[in-house]
Amino acid sequence: MRRLLFILFIPICSLLVAQEMVAVDTTTTFFDEALAWIDTTDCQSDTLITELPDSVYKIRLQALPLVVEVPYNEVVRRYILRYVKHSPRQLAALQRKSEYYFPIFEDIIARHQLPYELCYLSIVESALNPQARSHMGAAGLWQFMPATGKRYGLEVNSLVDERMDPIRATEAACRYLSDLYGIFNDWNLAIAAYNCGPGNVNKAIHRAGGKRDFWSIYPFLPKETRGYLPIFIAVVYAMNYAEMHGICPSEPLLTMASDTIVTNQRQHLKQIAENLDIPLSELRRLNPQYPRDIIPGNKDYAICLPIEKAGAYIDNEHAILAYQADELINNRRAEIELLQRTSVYGGYSINGITYYKIKEGDTLGGIAQKFHVSVKQLKAWNGLKSDAIRAGKTLKIGS
Repeated sequence: MRRLLFILFIPICSLLVAQEMVAVDTTTTFFDEALAWIDTTDCQSDTLITELPDSVYKIRLQALPLVVEVPYNEVVRRYILRYVKHSPRQLAALQRKSEYYFPIFEDIIARHQLPYELCYLSIVESALNPQARSHMGAAGLWQFMPATGKRYGLEVNSLVDERMDPIRATEAACRYLSDLYGIFNDWNLAIAAYNCGPGNVNKAIHRAGGKRDFWSIYPFLPKETRGYLPIFIAVVYAMNYAEMHGICPSEPLLTMASDTIVTNQRQHLKQIAENLDIPLSELRRLNPQYPRDIIPGNKDYAICLPIEKAGAYIDNEHAILAYQADELINNRRAEIELLQRTSVYGGYSINGITYYKIKEGDTLGGIAQKFHVSVKQLKAWNGLKSDAIRAGKTLKIGS
C-alpha cells in the first residue's frame, strides 16, 4: 500500500445529466434539470441579456484565443440561445463546476499538447457529472462506451469502471481525440468523430464528394452529430461570455480536500466508511469507479479519502480489512470471482444474474470451464437437453 501525493477537491453536488458518445440527442442537454440559481458577488446584474445582433456573437467568438475553429452561423446561434436565454440557471451551475474540473482537464490536455478548449467537450457529453450514464451504456465525464474505454486503457468490468474516474477518463479522452485528429487533421471533424465515430465521418466525406470540412459534410452526418459541433461552439461562447449576458456563477460548490491511497488488498467501501467514520454516500462519491462498493485487490487500486482520514487508513489498515470481512468480502468471494470472470470472458450481469453470449467455436464444456461451473449446471440453468449450442444464443450462468 502506498500513498499518492496529490490533493483533489471533490464537488458535493452534480448534474444528473447523461449523454451518449454515439447517437446522442444533445439538443435536450440541461433542460430537465431543477437547479436553483443563486447569484453571487462574482458579477452584478439583475437583467438577463438574451439576444444580440449576429455581428456581436461572431466578433466575440473570433476574439477567443482558440485553436479549434468556431464559425458562427444560424445553427450555432440557436444553440447559443439555448444556454444564455433558456438555461441561465444550468449555465450558472456549469460555470461553478468548471472551476473544479477544468484545471484537472487542462493539466492533462497540456501534457498531450492538445487545444485547451477541448475541455468544453466534457460539458456537451456529461454536464460535468462524473457519474453520468446513458441508456446506451456510455458513462463518465467523457461518456465512453465500454469497448472504447477499454481500447484506451480504462478498466471496465463489473467491479471497476474507470470511465467514472476524472483523471483516468480524461487521459483516455485525450488519447482518443489525438487519434481522431491524426485521422482527419481537422479539429471540427475530430470532434464530430468523437460523437459518431470516424467511420461515419468518413462516409459523410465520401458522400460530400471528398470535401473535408464539417459544414460541407453536415447534411450527410447522422442527425445527432449535426448538432454536436454547433453545441460545442455554443458552449464555448456561453461559458466565456455568460457574465456579459447577466449570468453570474451559482453558489460555490461545497468541496472537500481529499488524498489518495493505493492498495492491493480486496476490501469493501463499507469497511472503510465504518472504521474511519466517513458517510458511505461520501465515500461512494469520492470513488465512483467502484460501482459495487468493492475494491477487487490483486493489483494496485486507488482509494480516494477525505484528506484528514488518509493517515487513519494507513494506521488502521489491518483492522479495516478484518472488519466484517466474512460478511462483506470472504463469503462473497465466489460472487466476486464470477463477476471478474464475467468481464474477462465477455459476459454481462443483469439484476445479479450473469449471462454469456455464445461465440463461434464455443463448446458447453469450454464455457463451463471458463466460469468454474459444471456442464450439468449449465444445462439445468438453461433448460438444455443436449450439449449442442449455437453461436449468438445467450446462456444464463447461475440460477
